[in-house]
Amino acid sequence: MKKLVEKFLRHLEIERGMSANTIRAYRKDLEVFIVHAQKNAADIEMIDVRGFVAQQIKQGLTKTTAGRRLSTVRSFLKFLTREGYLEANPAKLVSTPKAEKRLPTFLSVDDVFKLIEKPDTIGFIHARDRAILELLYSSGLRVSEVAGLNVEDVNTREGLVKVRGKGRKERIVPLGSKAVEAIRGYLTEKILLKKKSKTLFLNKRGTELSERGIRRIVVKYARLIGVTGQIGPHTLRHTFASHLLQAGADLRVIQELLGHASLSTTQKYTHLDITHLMDIYDRAHPLSKKEND
Repeated sequence: MKKLVEKFLRHLEIERGMSANTIRAYRKDLEVFIVHAQKNAADIEMIDVRGFVAQQIKQGLTKTTAGRRLSTVRSFLKFLTREGYLEANPAKLVSTPKAEKRLPTFLSVDDVFKLIEKPDTIGFIHARDRAILELLYSSGLRVSEVAGLNVEDVNTREGLVKVRGKGRKERIVPLGSKAVEAIRGYLTEKILLKKKSKTLFLNKRGTELSERGIRRIVVKYARLIGVTGQIGPHTLRHTFASHLLQAGADLRVIQELLGHASLSTTQKYTHLDITHLMDIYDRAHPLSKKEND
């Protein structure tokens, strides 16, 4: 079955344009499934797939992770069915575990301003960090999208950035004036140090800054301003969307900016907005207070 997995992964990379990180995750999920199944592809049945999902949950994985692994297996078996290795997809009727709906976390306006303004603007590393934080909040990009940017993708004159999102789909996202200013400052520092790489964001060695490196930058400055708990580049993406919605932006506009294929993915931010409005109501409206307050 390993040869079929490799064929499937090549299909994902070449024909569907999936990123290296996504393919790596698919590979890991399928390796776990192969160990569980202990069968040739042609002999896999629905009970094997159901047993795999149950085993994942029993081992302590969240329902979200188990559901993601089922999705991987389902896609793999669908591919094998289309290629003629299976008569029918045995995972087609296996139900996805229902996970608890968790609302994304986001920062307050005050906290996000403190975060962005924490790095100095002088010096290559400080200017780079400031530009990254400004870009993440200004445009709501995924960390993979930021790491994959080239210098030519950013138009500071027009205030636009060309983004290659999931499935290599391109979209144009506007930049805020503060982000433009920060990126210009960083590019000046980059030129002064004669770092000529086409990649926009570089590490101190002058090579491409990784997604992990960007995460470390966000966590570093978040801790410096006293923000605790789970935080990363995706927090700023959530913050970007939530603040737009609170300011009255149309949900479909936010969908386009975030690069969501489905509006249902963007709709989770409406729950955040309702929670935000209720919090304001509870704190500000006289009738929301108890009589003995």
